[in-house]
This record gives sequence, C-alpha cells and structure tokens, in this order.
Amino acid sequence: MLGLAFAGNASAQAMGYAAGTTGGGGRTPVNVSTPDQMRAAINAYSGTGGLVLNYTGRFSYSSITDVCAQWQKAPNVVEIKDKSDITILGAAGSSANFGIFIVGNSKNIIVRNMTIGLLPGGEGADSITVEGRGSGRIPSKIWIDHNTIFASLTKCPGAGDASFDGGIDIKRGAFNVTLSYNHIHTYQKVSLNGHSDSSTEHSAARTTYYRNRFENVQSRLPLQRFGLTHMANNYFGNVSTSGINVRMGGVSLIQANYFENVANPVTSRDSSQIGYWDLRNNFVGSGITWTSPGSGGVNATNWQTTRAFPEALPYSLQIAPAAQVKCIVFSTAGANTNLATTAPQCG
Repeated sequence: MLGLAFAGNASAQAMGYAAGTTGGGGRTPVNVSTPDQMRAAINAYSGTGGLVLNYTGRFSYSSITDVCAQWQKAPNVVEIKDKSDITILGAAGSSANFGIFIVGNSKNIIVRNMTIGLLPGGEGADSITVEGRGSGRIPSKIWIDHNTIFASLTKCPGAGDASFDGGIDIKRGAFNVTLSYNHIHTYQKVSLNGHSDSSTEHSAARTTYYRNRFENVQSRLPLQRFGLTHMANNYFGNVSTSGINVRMGGVSLIQANYFENVANPVTSRDSSQIGYWDLRNNFVGSGITWTSPGSGGVNATNWQTTRAFPEALPYSLQIAPAAQVKCIVFSTAGANTNLATTAPQCG
C-alpha cells in the first residue's frame, strides 16, 4: 500500500541556496493519484499558507512500447504558477508520466521522492522546470530533492535532439534553487541553468547541486549561463558529450565531485562568451576524455581554477571526501531511498 512511509529524514531541512525552504510545512497532506487530481488541488489552493500533496499514483513504464512515439504526443505537465508554500511528495513506490512546472512568482516549493520517466511532449515537456515569467515574476526558494528522473537515449527520427527534453531545467532568472540527492539517468539533456545567451536576468541565479547521481547521460550537467552554481559531492558517470559546461561569464564552484567515464567533464563551449570554474578537491577517475571546445572555448584539461568563486557561500554543507562520493550517492540518491542522506558504510 502506498503511503508516506518515511523515517526521520522526511522532515529534513533544505540545504544550499534553497536553505530555509519549508514548502507546505506541517499541513495535512492531500492525497492525489493522477495529474488531474494534482492540478485540481493546486487550482483550489489559495496560493499561500501551505499545501502538501501526497502523490500515490503508479504509472507502468512498460506500457510504452515505442519510446519514439512519445515526443509526438501532447505534453502532460502539472503547473504551479504564481503560488507558494507547496510540497509535492511522492509516496513510496509511486511513479509518474507527467512533468512538474514551477513558474512565475512561485516561492517556497519542495518536490521530493517523485519518480518521473519517459514523458510525452518532446521539447515541450521537461521533467521538472523552474522558470521565471517576466516582470519580476521569478521563482525562488525551490528545493528539488531525492527524485528519480529518466528518459531514453534513443535518437528518434524527426525529433532532433528533443526526443525527450530537459531533466531539471532552471530558466529566466529563477534563483535560490537546490537540487539534492536526485538520480538522473538515461537523459540526453540533464539540466539547463540559464535559458539563452541573452538571458541576462539569470545573472542573479544561485543554484546548488549537492549529492546528485548523474549517470548514462549525454550533456548539460548543468549547462550554465550566467549566475553562480555550487557543485558539491555529485557523481558523474558515463557521460558521452560534456559534463559541467559553464558559459556566458557564469562561475561554478566545483567541489569534491566524482568523475569517471566522462567526456569533457568541465568545459566552456558553444556560447559567445566563456564561463569560469573554481575547482576544489575533485576525484578524477578513469575514462576521462576531451574533445576540442571549438573556437573561443576552453576545457579544464589541467584541472586548474580559472576564477575564484566571487562570493562567500551563505550556507554550510557537509562535504565528504571526493573518493567517497560514488559510494554515498549510490546509497542515497533518488526516490525510494527513504530520503536517506547518510551511508555509514562509505567511510
């Protein structure tokens, strides 16, 4: 039976740039089992004061017999628009075939323990999107934690690079966002952070990626334009095109991560201006390869810092030695790990 069968970590506090995010707080959960029920609950909510949604639905991914039919279907997304103080918590064993969009003036939002895979809609359907909608309507204090998100690396005829779109995308100025303990796998484009080379509103963006497991993916880990990111204790494995791609003057603090079998693990390519990195105590395993970043681009082939991180972090994190990170995230990242944050067996 599905339920909120989580141990003490269910009430753990947000960390990183999203520290202080409380979502719906201690409100009595509203059980929903379909995207339509989730939309109805959000529509009925006043917008402030607290809403907790306990998603109990199950989707059978084996029912998708042709992954290349998915991109031609209409997107299926649940939108949180201009509403705040919301938690979406996947019940144990739940699974979804719809995306979650957090847009406009939406603040203090938590998404935890969701399994989201093989979405319909192609480029119109990120698994999770956090996006500003202009005129100061910009999401902030967003915590995306302990989710499992996957697609397919199949190159579908006619779809270009959008057989499936982004895993977790952060766009148009969204700031104070933390992605922690997520498992994102089998994805072409994992995480966009900054919509375009002209999206200067994203200069204020501050994002933490902490103890995520990125595996069997193509690129965008993240693709960062402008702003600042803190990449700490993440695992990068079997990445075919590029890893952390910092562009348009962005700066990334890349601290105690674990890389193995990764093409271009830290790079700046494909934009009119390069970005910069502050590299600290990372583990560089076997299978690291490099390709040309193109005219004006640069790779971190010598694993040297190119710019010091320009601000003091407004928070502290428990940073494990990089050599332990693979063990830790394989035990803790993703949905249905009981929201675990520690792995004592890892040293």
